[in-house]
Amino acid sequence: MSLAWTIDLVKELGETKVFTDEATVEKLSKDFYWYSPVLDKRLRDKKADAVISPANEREVEEALAIAYLHRIPVTVRGAGTGNYGQAIPLEGGLVLDLSGMDRIIEIGDGYARVECGVKLGVLERKARELGQELRIYPSTYAKATVGGFVCGGSGGVGSITWGNLWDGNVLEAVVYTMEERPRRLVVSGEQLYDYIHNYGTTGIVTEVVIPLAPRTDWAQAVVQFGDFESAVRFGEALSERDGIAKRLVSPIEWPLPSFFKPLEKVLARDKSVVFTEVAGEALDELKELAASFGGELGHVIEPAMYRKTIGLSDFTWNHTTLWALKADPAYTYLQAGFDRPRYLEQLRALKAEFGDELLMHFEWIRGGGKLLANALPVVRFTTEERLYYIIETCRSIGVEIYDPHTWMLDNGGRGAVQGMQVRKKANDPLGLLNPGKIG
Repeated sequence: MSLAWTIDLVKELGETKVFTDEATVEKLSKDFYWYSPVLDKRLRDKKADAVISPANEREVEEALAIAYLHRIPVTVRGAGTGNYGQAIPLEGGLVLDLSGMDRIIEIGDGYARVECGVKLGVLERKARELGQELRIYPSTYAKATVGGFVCGGSGGVGSITWGNLWDGNVLEAVVYTMEERPRRLVVSGEQLYDYIHNYGTTGIVTEVVIPLAPRTDWAQAVVQFGDFESAVRFGEALSERDGIAKRLVSPIEWPLPSFFKPLEKVLARDKSVVFTEVAGEALDELKELAASFGGELGHVIEPAMYRKTIGLSDFTWNHTTLWALKADPAYTYLQAGFDRPRYLEQLRALKAEFGDELLMHFEWIRGGGKLLANALPVVRFTTEERLYYIIETCRSIGVEIYDPHTWMLDNGGRGAVQGMQVRKKANDPLGLLNPGKIG
């Protein structure tokens, strides 16, 4: 592809904003797609032709106008911590790196207004200083950006109480369209559904308003069990216990905890665990509830040490997969939704067929106000055919799989894709925004 269009970008934005050198382009064309051996094979050679790092909305608007003029595809990027190839350009063109737009505009009572490149860890720290905290965030919060999470994620730590992004956890967004004269849209209410988890296919999100919760002094506690079924049943009971404020309920099957090397000295061997974050005053009640399921309280990190040392959430959500990959690169993962009335029956059926080929890792969360038995099972990968046999077996017994081995929004089953398709035609008539990611 001719890079003559970069001359216009440099003219409008300056040489410090536009990058065409191999190292920068390669680095900023990639995300954590390598969690999936399927995506690794298909995406490792994909990259942009150039990268631009705008500092403000005016520069975003100018870059989009130039890209539209030259018919250049644009793929937006936050910190690149996504796992599905969301930020990888399939057709070259321009990567729009928004990580430099990192201004906290306002923190008010119960909300924060921020530029899209603000890191969630930075915002969490600032909010807690002011007596508030994030409602939900991914396990990659230290690096992940607010815009990247809203446009590439779904839920995470805190979802046990506050649900997913669609559950009122995004209040407003500023979006730029991909047209000859890009429009600045201020979106709220149900219109947000076309931009949440959209991979930047329907518009470029530059500013976000998210709700905040009152600050809680969180204790982190490991609850240990002799078998995984007891662990997951305890997790369900804890999730239903309204009297205990909670941020994390993560049942994890042994031997997955053996991969958590920083916790090696404080985790009992051969024990499945539930990693929890609960209000500090609830530890005694937590211990009592654990005992009723045959569990015992193990390692505890007191509230005074919250965020001052490695936390339990650093081993949950897709960080569980990351620690497994560090132990053995043959591992990958799935994203699963069990049928709550039948989840134990489904769990037994899968363990009976696949044994340690499918290591169980649940994340109890809420979605649409309901308690959900969601999971990110860790899979020992052998072949793509075997992987999809496991997926089809899960689906055949009613376990819904949100396929993390595809970059397609519709194939992944995430969000209201039909509405996004309509919005894309209106906001991106030439199909230049992250092409190839939405059917």
